[in-house]
Amino acid sequence: MKALVLAGGRGNRLTELSRKQNKCMIKIHGKHLIEYNLDGALDVDVDEIVIVVGYKAETIINLLGTNYKGKPIRYVIQSEQKGLVHAIECAQQTIDGDDFFLMLGDEVLFNRKNQAMIYEFNSNKEIFGICGIVKVSDRNQIKKTYTIIGGHSNDIYRLIEKPRHPLNDFQGTGHCVFRNQIYNYIKYTPIHHERNEKELPDLIQCAIDDAMTIKAFIICDKYTNINTYEDVKMANGFFHE
Repeated sequence: MKALVLAGGRGNRLTELSRKQNKCMIKIHGKHLIEYNLDGALDVDVDEIVIVVGYKAETIINLLGTNYKGKPIRYVIQSEQKGLVHAIECAQQTIDGDDFFLMLGDEVLFNRKNQAMIYEFNSNKEIFGICGIVKVSDRNQIKKTYTIIGGHSNDIYRLIEKPRHPLNDFQGTGHCVFRNQIYNYIKYTPIHHERNEKELPDLIQCAIDDAMTIKAFIICDKYTNINTYEDVKMANGFFHE
């Protein structure tokens, strides 16, 4: 299994923090944002870390080089920032047929449970993918990512990107694990009518609609995806509560 870390975006709403560097280089509690996710990849002993870079790619490459704490790194250039599904597609050749653990380079997960999620994935070959989710007290947080609708045994039946009216307390994260065959569904993924790019929940939905088993897994206690100054404040706050 490989780790696939998506770190191509700028973070337009972070203005000065991301003007001269990729937003994954922002420091949270004294540590670069992307390093939290690389440490998460080491939790599960992946064979290799693949990082998709784009905006200010050199700031990430110069920091990390080709090795992170003994684990080899390979880079993929996303020359145009056309969304998460496009970034995943850019990495297909480098993933080279392996299953992969997907992470967004701008996520912060507090008390992450990566090992347990990967163990569940590896213990049942019928599982096509697992989406890491978190239970939140403020449903407005769910509007920033996606929500899920599920059934028994944590099966997911529906994913909704940035729901206007979340139906439950579960927020989807970018921490997911997939069989390599998820690549077969990129060509069927619709382009979102508002953002004009293919969205991760829609890619996963295509697999569900084809009778693939996608599970939900509580991946952490607290979570945020860094897009605004308020998100930075929230992430720093995790370490002081």
